[in-house]
Amino acid sequence: MTPTSAPARVGRLARAPWAAGAAWSVVALVPLGFLALFFAWPVTVLVLRGFVADGALDLTGFAEVLGRPRTWRLAGLTLAQSVLGTAFSLLAGLPVAFLLYRRTFPGRALLRGLVTVPFVLPTVVVGVAFRSLFVPEGALGFLGLEETLGGIVVALVFFNLAVVVRTVGGLWERLDPRAEQAAAALGASPRRVWWTVTLPSLAPALVSAASVVFLFCATAFGVVMVLGGARYGTIETEIWVRTTQFLDLRSAAVLSILQLVVVATALTISARTRSRREAALHLVSDRTSARPLRWSREDLAVVVATAVVVGGLILLPLGGLALRSFRGPDGEFGPANYIALGTTGERGALTVTVWEALGNSLRTAAWACAVAVVVGGLVALLASRRPRGPAARRAVSVLDGMFMLPLGVSAVTVGFGFLVTLDQPLGVEYDLRTSPALVPIAQAVVAVPLVTRTVLPVLRAIDPRLREVAGTLGAGPAAVLRTVDLPLAARSLGLAVGFAFAVSLGEFGATSFLVRPQSETLPIVIFRLIGRPGAENYGMALAASVVLATLTAVVMMLAERLRSDHGGGEF
Repeated sequence: MTPTSAPARVGRLARAPWAAGAAWSVVALVPLGFLALFFAWPVTVLVLRGFVADGALDLTGFAEVLGRPRTWRLAGLTLAQSVLGTAFSLLAGLPVAFLLYRRTFPGRALLRGLVTVPFVLPTVVVGVAFRSLFVPEGALGFLGLEETLGGIVVALVFFNLAVVVRTVGGLWERLDPRAEQAAAALGASPRRVWWTVTLPSLAPALVSAASVVFLFCATAFGVVMVLGGARYGTIETEIWVRTTQFLDLRSAAVLSILQLVVVATALTISARTRSRREAALHLVSDRTSARPLRWSREDLAVVVATAVVVGGLILLPLGGLALRSFRGPDGEFGPANYIALGTTGERGALTVTVWEALGNSLRTAAWACAVAVVVGGLVALLASRRPRGPAARRAVSVLDGMFMLPLGVSAVTVGFGFLVTLDQPLGVEYDLRTSPALVPIAQAVVAVPLVTRTVLPVLRAIDPRLREVAGTLGAGPAAVLRTVDLPLAARSLGLAVGFAFAVSLGEFGATSFLVRPQSETLPIVIFRLIGRPGAENYGMALAASVVLATLTAVVMMLAERLRSDHGGGEF
């Protein structure tokens, strides 16, 4: 070693924090700019429309909207479906989480993938699947659930079951069974062990799952539009009706503000409980990995409950949808509905064929996935840092929370915000609303939080000493990222790609505001077919739903194989 080599190395190490800080600041500009332009600005302008008229503060819009009995009825229905959907999702998800994460058996990985599929299915497909069951001639028509709150709640439980199973199961899998065994050895009954030991340990995951499910239930636009019909609506569907049918942007803006208050409250609870859940996971991660407990007689009830949930809630609607898609307009069984997918439907119901719409969906989802993975990956990378300074730690925490906002803000609100703000963005003489890029951007805004929550837990699980060692050996931020973070997070990144693509493929809320007739996506086409009279159009809607559901399921089953050892994220 030369006499000057040691001082030179010390100088490089002294400058490294400043250089690293500058590099991370530059990296942060990309997601922050994306969030500011395509989320914060449209939503802020939308909120201001409820307070400002002709350049002056005007609250008469609030008085008018809040004075309508219809507004309070819709608010009550929204709250009711959210509370009921959350409660029943927890009840249905707990036995499934126990079986899939605390017991081992052949086919467990396949069953985990099957339970995950409903979460990423397009909401329109979910609505069509349950509608085919609830109509009078359907398998469950005798229950009278067509266009009722009960039917919508059942569909919401189907959609959100995976959130409960993955969130609660991820923590349950890591719990040390010795605490339960000690309580049982001291004479506690299985019920007492559950209430005094297991349930308190699972509380952070249960509250976290409940808050997220509540958000999804409160903003379930596609399910309500398909299953609610003319008899049932929510605040979100009323925003769509006021905008597209009555051109009443003022009332839609006021309703969007009311919805934002509800989801912001739930999102705040979600953020706090998520941190507690991650802390709980960190506490148990240092212990010896808990082996799945041996099977016992008490597990029979769990197996039966899981069979009822999976069979009745997942397989029955999906199987019923597939079966009915082969029933032609005349009642005969055959491929007539699938053959008709190459047409524009009965009486020219569509402007494009279903296959053309599928091509539009695939192209749009590919672009949206690329944007979401880049932006969400950068957010996860930034939020996974553990800076030493309190100000820097607060900045990282704020950044993480900011990019979770699209998770709680309705896609309808995002699409509506795009519609009223992006005519000449930043003074540019170009109406961005006519650009084909706007739909994938809107879908990417919806998908970014899912990418972040998939990758972030894996990055946070990386031992920071690995990065410190790499930095001590002279590696810069780029080299540390390439040699430490990316290899360990590669599998979760693959799962994030699957999530982003599947969610973008079935996105309906924002797309319904922005899509143009010649570039309609498959969920939009399915919704149009349902709303058109004629048995052929309805049969085509069933067949198109099967196509979209199959494609989404294949994407997620492939992505699920990439689930990392750290659980692949929150969902």
